[in-house]
Amino acid sequence: MFAVVIDDGRIAWQERPDPVPGDHEIVVSVRGAGVNGADIAQCAGRYPAPPGWPQEVPGLEMAGEVAAVGPRVTRFASGDRVMALVGGGAQAELVLVDEAHALTVPSGLAWAEAGGFMEAHATAYDALFGQAGLTLGDRVLVTGAAGGVGSAAVQLAALAGARVVACVRDPALHDAVAALGAHEVVEPGEVAGNGPYDVVLELVGAASLPSALAALATGARVIVIGVGSGAQVELDLLGLMSRRARISASTLRARPSAEKAVLVARLGSRVIPALASGRLRVPVAATFPPADAAAAYARFSAGGKAGKIVLVI
Repeated sequence: MFAVVIDDGRIAWQERPDPVPGDHEIVVSVRGAGVNGADIAQCAGRYPAPPGWPQEVPGLEMAGEVAAVGPRVTRFASGDRVMALVGGGAQAELVLVDEAHALTVPSGLAWAEAGGFMEAHATAYDALFGQAGLTLGDRVLVTGAAGGVGSAAVQLAALAGARVVACVRDPALHDAVAALGAHEVVEPGEVAGNGPYDVVLELVGAASLPSALAALATGARVIVIGVGSGAQVELDLLGLMSRRARISASTLRARPSAEKAVLVARLGSRVIPALASGRLRVPVAATFPPADAAAAYARFSAGGKAGKIVLVI
């Protein structure tokens, strides 16, 4: 097989050995694989893959057809259309997947959309519902709302009955984010004046978080899952105490397999029906062939995109 390979900080399309499935693994012939911030960080040497995953082949999400199954696989058969979470290696012609980390692709969903679904929506769902305990009527701020995780979070929160304020730096993208269900789309300088917020999903980091912290509601929950603008901030602890607010942060990639399996199962029962019915969608900003992965990474890093960048085979 061929794969996107990190070679001394550069991206290349190189040959690698074909994977062989273990007992509960499937081999998927990849048709679409999303590009995420983790891939950019891994290429720069800042975010190594967890133990047991390819260190030189990036990619955390993909979709395709099952090409082979391990001897104890029960959920899928050769030829099934699946999309999955992996700890690395998704940006390749073939990828190993734990069957518990895969879902069936809804009928009619394009490969580009399926390939960009899993990581973004699993991250957003876990942050909003697993960590923040989002409930009907909450006022939610999503920063960096035009990106893959942001666009997923806007839709998931709106579908749950929350009132969503989306922060988007580029005015040209405001209408696209509003169409996803955001009740208000604001620029970074307008965040503090549009609170108070019950839930903050922080996808930008140091340049964004202070404005949100200045506009928290009593009992607010702040979930940090992106630090592209920096990871160091100064906190007013008295302000947090007076609002009885809490801040938490997480990543998804290195979590234990069993935790990922639970999250994938929840996506299957609680999110896939909305995707299948068209009430939730996966905006795709651009697609690239995997041999042009370097151009895809450059497009991702340039910003100003509405939705996912996806490699499509």
